[in-house]
Amino acid sequence: AVDAAAGEGRPLLLPSGTLHVRGLSLPGGLTLQGVRGSSRLAGWEGGPIAQVSGTRSVTIADIDLAGGTGAMAEERGLLEIDGSTDIGLYRCSFLDGDGTGLIARDSQVVVDDCTFAGLGDAAIHSMDGRGLTVTGCRIRDCGNAGIRIWRSTMGEDPTIIADNDIRDIDWRGGGNGQNGNGINIFRAGGVIVTGNRMSACAFTAVRLNAARNTQVTGNICLDSGEVAIFSEFEFSGSVIANNIVDGAAGGISITNLDREGQLAVCSGNIVRNIAPFSAVNPDVSPYGIYAEAETVISGNTVENVPGRAIAAGYGPYLRNVVISGNMVRKADIGIAVSVVEGAGAVRIADNLLAEILDHPVAGLAWDEVVEPDLLANAGRFANVSVSG
Repeated sequence: AVDAAAGEGRPLLLPSGTLHVRGLSLPGGLTLQGVRGSSRLAGWEGGPIAQVSGTRSVTIADIDLAGGTGAMAEERGLLEIDGSTDIGLYRCSFLDGDGTGLIARDSQVVVDDCTFAGLGDAAIHSMDGRGLTVTGCRIRDCGNAGIRIWRSTMGEDPTIIADNDIRDIDWRGGGNGQNGNGINIFRAGGVIVTGNRMSACAFTAVRLNAARNTQVTGNICLDSGEVAIFSEFEFSGSVIANNIVDGAAGGISITNLDREGQLAVCSGNIVRNIAPFSAVNPDVSPYGIYAEAETVISGNTVENVPGRAIAAGYGPYLRNVVISGNMVRKADIGIAVSVVEGAGAVRIADNLLAEILDHPVAGLAWDEVVEPDLLANAGRFANVSVSG
């Protein structure tokens, strides 16, 4: 029926009810249309339900794809798309599989108003994509990840992830950040992450690893187990702006100068209610915002941090950081700056610090406070400039 519909240029209309299937090959030009909430394709004996390979113009709408009999390997998906473009998934559900809901390789896919739940690995995994658009989706109860946009080598990937609700992401695969992320961008350039709501991610709401020219704007990140928004390793050109972080062991981290991670703007964010420790990564000390290289930290509001509200550098890993126009309230240390030999330039200007428990602005040698009043004694350190 699938082949005949595509060959005749007609949509294939599925009735209500469940069909048990495995390994359907969906040809180009196919429109597969179900009855929303009652047309279901259930997996059989552990194989992918359907595959799209080397084609274009396939639309699937109003169909539930659900794991069925037999275990499915973690690296397999309920739907797998390879080397294809102009693929559209609308108002579908991907439910209860041992692996991933949607796997897309070298493909361009639109995923709109879909539900992903009860998946053993991830909701969506894209590798070497030509650009995904993921909008208005509901993602919950996934074993290792919500949405992963990965590449085998660094390259452009014009993906947009917008206005999704992602919650309850576990880290069954273990590790120290490879799993447990709501949205994970790895080696991909030009990705936009905006307007999403992420809650109860075991590690991170949005994690950028070796990403280029990435925008993370206007998201809500609640109750992250480690760092809420992370830009790490060989990243370059991260804009992290106008997000809300409420509940995390670390708010926003812009790090890894040792791996040439540099160049970011962190502005207009609200970061508050930082936890005293991380249950999943005991190496994390509490902080609100942290940065190392070529970064402007400006216009943020940071509140209730049992540690460093804003921190620049760790040991010699500090270069060209501006901390200006921020409001900090209720923290052990308002602003902490590395002042060891070899630390690069940092400028601190026009911040408002209120109800600071220990030190409003302090100089640190690694984790030790060596200058408790950097406002008064900035002249002792050639890398520090303070005004306002």
